[in-house]
Amino acid sequence: MKDIYYIGYVDFEVRNFHGYSTHRGSTYNAYLVKGEKTVLIDTVKRPYFEYFLNNIKEVCDPSEIDYFITNHVEMDHSGSFPLILKYLPNAELIASERGVDVLKAHFHEEIGDEVFNKIRGVKEGDTLDIGNGKKFTFVPIPMIHWPDSMVSFMTDENSKNVLFSNDAFGQHYATTKRWDDENDLCEIMQEAEKYYANILLHLSGLIAKALPKVGTLPIEIICTSHGVCWRSHIPEILEKYTKWCKGEFDEKSVLIVYDTMWGSTEKVAKALAKEINHRGIPVKRFKLTNADYSDVITEAMKAKAILVGSPTLNNGLYPSVAEYLSYQRGLKPMNKVGLAFGSYGWSGQATQEIANIMKETKIDVLDELIKVKFVPKPEELDFKEIVDKLIEKMG
Repeated sequence: MKDIYYIGYVDFEVRNFHGYSTHRGSTYNAYLVKGEKTVLIDTVKRPYFEYFLNNIKEVCDPSEIDYFITNHVEMDHSGSFPLILKYLPNAELIASERGVDVLKAHFHEEIGDEVFNKIRGVKEGDTLDIGNGKKFTFVPIPMIHWPDSMVSFMTDENSKNVLFSNDAFGQHYATTKRWDDENDLCEIMQEAEKYYANILLHLSGLIAKALPKVGTLPIEIICTSHGVCWRSHIPEILEKYTKWCKGEFDEKSVLIVYDTMWGSTEKVAKALAKEINHRGIPVKRFKLTNADYSDVITEAMKAKAILVGSPTLNNGLYPSVAEYLSYQRGLKPMNKVGLAFGSYGWSGQATQEIANIMKETKIDVLDELIKVKFVPKPEELDFKEIVDKLIEKMG
């Protein structure tokens, strides 16, 4: 795109992003914008600083950069912040007002107070005119997903208006093709969905309030901080975010998540899946020993009902089930119906513990618990009645 240059790093190798599986890699996107003045927007993870610096040098002498905007201080975007400063002797540093404090909290050992005191902290509606018809407006979006987060919206009298959206609308998706219409839209949407489920889902209430503000901007291009940029499918990704933040999904489906010690809990999981499938309701089943939690939570975001099962071990939950429930509790999937099931030998506390944890996140859990002792008898695997109640609760 004219006057906007990609200077980020494409990470084909990364497969884990602070606990989130990145099967298709990721990117750390940063940009240079040229008007009468030159603007640098964000940096990359520190290990890739030299690539980042060389990318800048292919566009301009770094000393010619007039402004350096930090939209978000998380280290995948700001890791190279202290390293690039010595190459930017003439640049004014810009961050949100909260961002100034967060930059200092991260880099106080590397950067003196003199630098931090010069950072311009911007608030909502503050602007930056860089000439040639280009003007930035800053929109802080605190706690989406850090307190310092903001987006930078650039209007351009001679070209298209661009939203530098930071983590909003991104995907962990490694590609050298920068645009949505140059890649497989199905793959991009899958990764955007997974990204939302694992990073932004618990912030849906805040996103629902911020989206109308962003949606009123005359956006023609979205330059994200991860994955591809949007130019052809902006209405589609905005529509998806609008639905995701409200917990609205077209299909009523069921997710079954469980682990098993000697196979009894698995027998229950399979019997439930079979009965639900007989009713014509889509169902997916994940055994946690073999499953990726970040993939499972993506399905949990979409499902209308979440069924969780565990054997009782040491008077409590099986470790993998406890770990998954902790992950799910933090992300708070909305508008869900729940059911707890499991097997036991003599105490059987795990099933009630599952129900209690799901209730904490406002999942509407059935009062009925499925508990089988040792190995279930065939008649104990007849779940017609409880599936009837589940479907009724699903609405």
